[in-house]
Amino acid sequence: MASDFSAMLGRVIRTGQLQVVDAAGSVVTYGDGTGRPLRIRLADDAVGGEIAADPALKLGEAYMDGRLVVEEGDVFELLSLLRRNGIRRAATPGLKAKAVLRLLAYQVSARVPVNHNRRNVAHHYDLDARLFDLFLDHDWQYSCAYFEPRGISLDEAQTAKKRHITAKLLLQPGQRVLEVGSGWGGLGMYMAESSGVDVTGITLSEEQLAVSRARVAGRGLSDRVRFELTDYVDLKGEFDRIVSVGMFEHVGLANYGRFFKTMARVLKKEGVFVLHYIGRVKPARAINPWIEKYIFPGGYLPALSEVLPSIERAGFLVKDIEMLPMHYAWTLKAWRERFVARWDDAARLYDERFCRMWEFYLAAMEAAFRHDRLPIIQLQLARHQDAVPYARDYIGEAETRLRAFEAARPPLEPVRF
Repeated sequence: MASDFSAMLGRVIRTGQLQVVDAAGSVVTYGDGTGRPLRIRLADDAVGGEIAADPALKLGEAYMDGRLVVEEGDVFELLSLLRRNGIRRAATPGLKAKAVLRLLAYQVSARVPVNHNRRNVAHHYDLDARLFDLFLDHDWQYSCAYFEPRGISLDEAQTAKKRHITAKLLLQPGQRVLEVGSGWGGLGMYMAESSGVDVTGITLSEEQLAVSRARVAGRGLSDRVRFELTDYVDLKGEFDRIVSVGMFEHVGLANYGRFFKTMARVLKKEGVFVLHYIGRVKPARAINPWIEKYIFPGGYLPALSEVLPSIERAGFLVKDIEMLPMHYAWTLKAWRERFVARWDDAARLYDERFCRMWEFYLAAMEAAFRHDRLPIIQLQLARHQDAVPYARDYIGEAETRLRAFEAARPPLEPVRF
């Protein structure tokens, strides 16, 4: 076993128990022996040294390539063990220097005014739509669910998310609603059916566009809900309400000013804008290199302190801020378990390496939400002081009405391919 890899694990693993089997069959145990035992195997002599030299990137790559195999436990438990023990203790002067260089490179690229939105979106969201059908809820909500009350199913929690956001929008029949990042159309259809509004959704994913248009047509909503392949920078017209769920993470640090100025330009003076995104408790200045390379190129999870200045400069008033810790951890756990249960189906769509990549992605994100205190942030913004009631009672009242709608709503048809 590479001495650097063994030394790294020795610095990190203080509690718990991790057994590492090297390519020759030798076994070394780390930790204090408490908790559930985990066992990993290194498939060749070089992989341990590669991980030690760049764990932020190479751990995920080694798992994808089958060079690091989890023989007892699973990859989520491995990542959780590392995070619980304090993965930062793995840092050597060389790793710290590498992190600084990555940080500088990211900060430069994040501020270059080149629009890669469509390319970055296609990298993730233009995957075969059948992949997402393996692990998402019945309405294909690919963003954090709202487990209120705790213990409800994934389907119920995704409905609760749509209900909660719709309540904050204060929708009235006949209003024009803009959805920025419309996914597979579920929220747009929910708003139109529950509140009698006219919805325009924009996306940069051709796969999502095709599926969402087909779903709306099958639901008989084409006269009230439409989806366009449009970037937010090209928006025209004026809307009574704007909602964006799970899209802001892809805007990029350099573009926050342009994003909020565009939203202020297309939102009527009396309008309301609800923004739902993954945040963090303080600026990180960069993103994990494995996530950047394989999952979300150009993505960034901002702290409130990085977002609010652009909101204020665009002329918005912050009417409500809600932090939702742990809800995405519970969502990701449900997705990961459902994906693993359909592993063979996913492998037929892609291959085993892709399946290991996708499992690592879901596990890494779940571990981050559980151990790095990442929250979901919901911002309610307006341009006029009186656009939103002065007390929050209206949210619960609207949710009561929406529950009655849900009870009478005809069930959604399965997505057809």
